Amino acid sequence: MTSKEEFLERLRGSVVGLNIDDVQRIVKEALDAGIRPEDVVSDGLRRGLQVVGEKYQSGEFFLAELIMAGEIMKEAMTLIEPYFKGSGIEPIGRIAIGTVAGDIHDIGKKIVITLLKAAGFEVTDLGVDVPVSKFIDLTREEVSKSGRCTLGMSALLSITMPEMQNVINELRKASLRNSTRVIIGGALITNEFGENIGADAASKDAVRGVEICKHWASSA
Repeated sequence: MTSKEEFLERLRGSVVGLNIDDVQRIVKEALDAGIRPEDVVSDGLRRGLQVVGEKYQSGEFFLAELIMAGEIMKEAMTLIEPYFKGSGIEPIGRIAIGTVAGDIHDIGKKIVITLLKAAGFEVTDLGVDVPVSKFIDLTREEVSKSGRCTLGMSALLSITMPEMQNVINELRKASLRNSTRVIIGGALITNEFGENIGADAASKDAVRGVEICKHWASSA
């Protein structure tokens, strides 16, 4: 009989090997064997995805592998989610992230989302070309539910970076700024720019950005 650790080790290996068919099969087998869904996620899928992130950071894996791993995680979660009902599993934090209005680039955002999910966050992907009103509506909804919100904004183009300032200004007008932590990212983003527009953090590096969010979650 296959032990719990053997299931999870095979699952981690299949995630790192980017084998979606094996991942789905092992997930089903593990759940049918009575392994808790939270263990399948945290000790199997998530740990495998963390290894993928480490390989990406070291240059062993590239963007295509990282995106594929994210898709594998998403497909696997569709199998597991029905088992979560009543399981009590909780994410380490929640974050909403989107590319600002006028900008349709989302490769960097996808990388960050993949790494955030690997770290245990529940992520709401707002998409690209996100209007200010959508950022505000989502923030208002999250603050009304939990009393706080973590908001991520991405921009690749210098001409769209001022949209980040617009979102922060509207957060203030809506009396939501004190309840919201804002992190911004993009190839041209600097700490100085982040400070100037009133963001709580700025990072052009995905791994560093996730570390900031993890620190916020642990100190919440």
